[in-house]
Amino acid sequence: MTNDPDGLARLDRFDRAILSALAAEGRMPVADLARRIGLSKSPTQARLKRLEADGVITGYRALIDPIRLGLDHVAFVEVRLRDTSEKALAAFNAAISRIPEVEQAHMIAGNFDYLLKVRTASMHEYRRVLAEAISALPHVAGTSTFVAMEAVKDEAMAGM
Repeated sequence: MTNDPDGLARLDRFDRAILSALAAEGRMPVADLARRIGLSKSPTQARLKRLEADGVITGYRALIDPIRLGLDHVAFVEVRLRDTSEKALAAFNAAISRIPEVEQAHMIAGNFDYLLKVRTASMHEYRRVLAEAISALPHVAGTSTFVAMEAVKDEAMAGM
């Protein structure tokens, strides 16, 4: 792996194979990973450490099924702000990160300013989060909610 002048990692087929395998099974032992990608253990370990050191691999975590925890209500919320100055955006960004029900928050170029993915146990709980937390965030002018009926595809970096 080398870095482009713009700081992006240039990955070869072994690096991509490592990332693909770990995306599917993050707890895979290095020996198994080496066999899967067709390298011996030492070069695989070296590549893995380099991918971590270069920030391509940012961490490892358990994937938890929210449905099994009773968190099966997903809503996507468009948020429009009254003020989009850098100071206002920074205040909103800091505040949104403190709401645990908000799984994702994306600044959007379009007719609204942010798109949020909110996960709760029920519509009743979602309405509480919307009224008491999201609508009370700094500079919020309005929101629109779209309720997900079913997750058809929900994979980060699928097909890497």
